[in-house]
Order: sequence, then structure tokens, then C-alpha cells
Amino acid sequence: MSNFENVSVTKKANIYYDGKVTSRTIKFSDGSVKSLGIMAEGIYTFNTADKEIMEIYSGTFEIKLPTSDTFVFMQAPCVFKVEANTSFDIKVITLVDYCCSYIK
Repeated sequence: MSNFENVSVTKKANIYYDGKVTSRTIKFSDGSVKSLGIMAEGIYTFNTADKEIMEIYSGTFEIKLPTSDTFVFMQAPCVFKVEANTSFDIKVITLVDYCCSYIK
């Protein structure tokens, strides 16, 4: 799906890591939530409250998921999943454009 229809978008950005990671929250009529964002080059750690499905549309990075002790290289287009109540580390090599789906 390349477009979202009938959604509510929060105008205020979610800003992390001194502006190197930003996103906007999108709410759907069924109550589901996603965020659309950009990650600049850098190394980041993110904590999850819900299960997350990360769809990557552009960029290259290395990811270390909670089930691994090592980083794995990935490039767009790709998808990875992260379980709830965990964290993951990401080393962004080139600008990453993403959509994150939060699964309750």
C-alpha cells in the first residue's frame, strides 16, 4: 500500500536524537497506529512498548535485534519485526525512510 486513506495525522513531529530521527503519528479509523519517519546517519537504540513492524523504503543500515548479539546489514526495500517490551539497535549508514506499524 503506497497511500493511506481516511487517516488522522498528528502535526507535531516526534523528534529523537537531536533531530536526527523524526516521525509523524498516523491514526486509522480502526484504532491502529503507524508512524512515518526519517533516520539520518548515526547509531540509535529504540525501546518498544508494542510489537513493531518496520517497513524500510530507502536507505542502508545495520540492525541488532533483541534475539541477536551481532549487527546485520540490510538495505531498502525491506521489513523487520521487533517484539513488544524489548529494544533494538540500528546503525544508519545512509538516510532511512520508514513506516512503523504498532501492533497491540
